[in-house]
Amino acid sequence: MSRIAVMGGGAWGTAITLSLARRGGHSLTLWTHSPEAAADIRASGENRAFLPGFRLPAEIAFTSDAAEALASAEIVVSVMPSHHVRASYERFAPHLQAGQILVSATKGIEDQTYLRMSEVICEVLRGRGLELSYGVLSGPSFAQEVAARSPTAVTIASNDAILAARAQQEFSSATLRLYTNDDAVGVELGGALKNVIAIAAGIVAGLGLGYNSTAALITRGVAEVTRLAVACGGRRETLAGLSGLGDLVLTCTGGLSRNRWVGMELGKGRPLPEILAELQGKVAEGVRTTSAALGLAKRYGVEMPIAEQVEAILQGRHPRQAIQELMSRPGRDE
Repeated sequence: MSRIAVMGGGAWGTAITLSLARRGGHSLTLWTHSPEAAADIRASGENRAFLPGFRLPAEIAFTSDAAEALASAEIVVSVMPSHHVRASYERFAPHLQAGQILVSATKGIEDQTYLRMSEVICEVLRGRGLELSYGVLSGPSFAQEVAARSPTAVTIASNDAILAARAQQEFSSATLRLYTNDDAVGVELGGALKNVIAIAAGIVAGLGLGYNSTAALITRGVAEVTRLAVACGGRRETLAGLSGLGDLVLTCTGGLSRNRWVGMELGKGRPLPEILAELQGKVAEGVRTTSAALGLAKRYGVEMPIAEQVEAILQGRHPRQAIQELMSRPGRDE
């Protein structure tokens, strides 16, 4: 029986834990940063704040004590919001041990450093003299649908083929299918950058611009994401897979996408602070990722016109002006 600690009690962390519990064969602990949240989940039997309506099996342990969660874990699944990753691993580091396997399931790019989430974690742990084998889990996967047993396919990417194969075996179930990949860079950037394009797709929908505009936006968004990922060392074919095109299509069109919803509300003319307040503690990663993506693109000399306009809208530009600027760019080959 594998011992797995899921570090992050949001919707995705809860859905992963629930999927693993249903599969069976695991000893599971779900860690949340708040003692009150852990106590509420334990008492109610569900995560009422982030994934209400789904009963969590009694055999899952719930805690806010990182040492308790990590002490005997063989696999550590990292699922906290991107802006909490560095501080969380500074806190976790004393309790992590050589030989543990890390699976990063957070989608984002760190502000200022422009590091991927696995890079942030590895940097923190190296500073403590610790190296862990890691993989990256990403793909088209709304937490609510995974919890509802909707068939879902995602990717586990690692330079360590044995690790990827083990994660595939441990996480796969009748309703969750994992494909392996050795392109962690492409998988991780695909998962992060699609949130920026999803905000843009939401803006198009909020403006009522129709299906032609949405199709063009998604297609050119794929090209934009792929350019940057390849410049950073990812493979083009990875971005045509589940963690690239698959995740981008889901997040740009699905009604459960928080990033798309933020874009829709921006398209309707609402101010960003008011929109974010309605999320009530939930995170639309694309809001933070946009500026970091542009910083990374500048570092590699990659053009990202859609991301540039999303950033301008987040800073107050009128969405129709941004669309007009995209449409009036000089002609080029596809």
